[in-house]
Amino acid sequence: MEEQLSLLDLVVEASFTVQAVMAVLVLASVVSWFVMVKRALYFQRAKAAMLEFEDSFWSGTDLSSLYKAGTERSANGETVQGLESLFRAGFKEFSRLAQQADVDADAVLEGARRSMRVALLREEEQLEQNLSFLASVGSTSPYIGLFGTVWGIMHSFRGLASSSQATLATVAPGISEALVATAMGLFAAIPAVLAYNRYTAKVDMFTNRYDTFVDEFSGLLYRQAFALRQRNQEP
Repeated sequence: MEEQLSLLDLVVEASFTVQAVMAVLVLASVVSWFVMVKRALYFQRAKAAMLEFEDSFWSGTDLSSLYKAGTERSANGETVQGLESLFRAGFKEFSRLAQQADVDADAVLEGARRSMRVALLREEEQLEQNLSFLASVGSTSPYIGLFGTVWGIMHSFRGLASSSQATLATVAPGISEALVATAMGLFAAIPAVLAYNRYTAKVDMFTNRYDTFVDEFSGLLYRQAFALRQRNQEP
């Protein structure tokens, strides 16, 4: 009765080049799963923070009080992110420019919007962090596995050429161990591609919500700037 090779046997008995390819794919898979879990937790926290701040912002709370509350939390070591980061950037610049008597309402609003746009770019960088790595793993892993397969098959056929008995049983183990590299490449690539697509959709969702908030908050700031200008023009 012929002994069947297990998956571990195929990996152990593979050539050095194929083993190196497998090691690279295993490392890419482990790191990509770490990134996927880390990103999932980040998006979960970001969504919770966004919903909490929206409730506070639209509840009618005084904007100055809301800004001071965020300052106190930041001083205590808490991370300010998402919508609250945009709010703090815009409100800080608005308060600074509004204290200057020679600045009109349009300039005050433009300064606040510019600060919020800068904060928005930083938030987008945080949202997209490590997604390029998932894209790279998803796009390159199948080709790395295919390289290992091609190399393993070439090695197997070279051994077959020097063998006195050219049978399927002679070449099958070498081909099997080579195909394991392709399977490992797909195992690393498929979750990375699925995660990348899902997280990219989440980034788009967050970005749209942030853009909407910038427009809505700009409207509130414009009304306050216009009211401030009217008060300054009064004799």
